[in-house]
Amino acid sequence: MGRRPRDRDKDATAIKAAAERLLAGTPLRSVSGKLTATELIVECGLRRDVVYPQHQDLVDEFRLRAKAQGRVPTAAQELAERHAAVVEVLKRTKQQLAEEQQLTAFLRRTTVELSIEVENLRREQEDAADATVVHMPRPRGPRRRFSPTDPES
Repeated sequence: MGRRPRDRDKDATAIKAAAERLLAGTPLRSVSGKLTATELIVECGLRRDVVYPQHQDLVDEFRLRAKAQGRVPTAAQELAERHAAVVEVLKRTKQQLAEEQQLTAFLRRTTVELSIEVENLRREQEDAADATVVHMPRPRGPRRRFSPTDPES
């Protein structure tokens, strides 16, 4: 028992309908809508090994009609427009990133310089304070806290 033979007329009808949809710019299955034999095969829903050996004439006819049409399909045109818009957004984003990187580098340098200045000022204050402050000896014994309610204070 083998496979049932394919219905060539049904396959040819599917290929012709797919060709018409692609040429009209209204594909159902094709993502890009390009006017290529590969997209024709995707659009008609048949396997490549069914289309080429048995329906090469329909593929060639589609190629000639696509070449004669001389226009970009609507779906491909929309993709090209979206691509151009995305490229523009990417260009602006890269410019913003470069500006942010410059600002970040400036802020890092400024932070380091200010940290060094703060450290130098602390050292100067400690040196000046050590020279003028007289350290008093600490009282010996346990330390008592003053409390206004304590009668012994």
